[in-house]
Amino acid sequence: MSTSGKIAVAGVAAAVVLFWTVGFWAGLLVLIGVPAVAYLLLDPSQRRRLRHVSKKQIGR
Repeated sequence: MSTSGKIAVAGVAAAVVLFWTVGFWAGLLVLIGVPAVAYLLLDPSQRRRLRHVSKKQIGR
């Protein structure tokens, strides 16, 4: 299984556990909020590099 596949499976598993334990809205807030806060904590140069790598991987 590829690395991105493993990450997707882990994300789905985390979502199921969060929705089951803390409720739908709290789980949704955690699943969306944690990556958003992590992205905002990056320096502008790191954000630029991350955007470039993402576009390069999808074939642009």
